[in-house]
Amino acid sequence: MRLYTVIPCVLVALLFAASGVAGITRGWVLPVNRHRVRRVRLYGWGQLVAAVALCWQMLFSTVLSDPDTLDPHIREWGILSGGALLLTGVILMGVSQRARSARQGAGTP
Repeated sequence: MRLYTVIPCVLVALLFAASGVAGITRGWVLPVNRHRVRRVRLYGWGQLVAAVALCWQMLFSTVLSDPDTLDPHIREWGILSGGALLLTGVILMGVSQRARSARQGAGTP
């Protein structure tokens, strides 16, 4: 296991997760992003998904990297699914920065 890559990645994931939980529970966003984020809770979920994805990729790339204990395809699929999770988190954060669409319905007010 390479601790020089695991420790910074886990620290970044913990910061992402803390910011995501703050966004979900309290509606708080970092001051740098406040003017851009329109839907805070969705942004928080995106950060939480990205944090889980970073830990998932670190798990499969470093901790489970022993070729004798695992099938090599499990490691590849783990890293690929972590990338898909990371992309999902980035998409959620991007969607949360878009303005809500004005509904043009014929519903009752």
